[in-house]
Amino acid sequence: MSRIFGKKKDEKKQTVQTAEKTVEKPQKVSELEQLAGDDKMSYEALAQVMFLDPRKIETSMKQAVDNAKKAEKDGDIARAGMWYEVAGGLAIYEGNVKKVAECYGEAHRVIGRDFKILANPEKAVALAKEYYKRYLIM
Repeated sequence: MSRIFGKKKDEKKQTVQTAEKTVEKPQKVSELEQLAGDDKMSYEALAQVMFLDPRKIETSMKQAVDNAKKAEKDGDIARAGMWYEVAGGLAIYEGNVKKVAECYGEAHRVIGRDFKILANPEKAVALAKEYYKRYLIM
């Protein structure tokens, strides 16, 4: 009988077991994570929403809020949520805790996504401010 596909049923596979060496590679820690230290909650909140370089965004926070309101009025919920998130990210950069809470609160209301930054926006904004001061030439 000719074999076209592989081995006969009665042939056993031979396996070679080798000792696996476990090599642990050091994890790379981001600058933001280094700044946060033990404050994992603020780190996770910012990692979810923070812009690394918000200076590259050509829309102002006010324009982003206006765009969000217009999109919401037009029934485009996804677009409205996206614009509220952009506005919130810009508010983080500006250090405006009130606007951060307002914008991410609106994004949550519109799209239903939970934002960790709403748990303690003051601490998160302070951490972001330190990050921007160190890593962006302002």
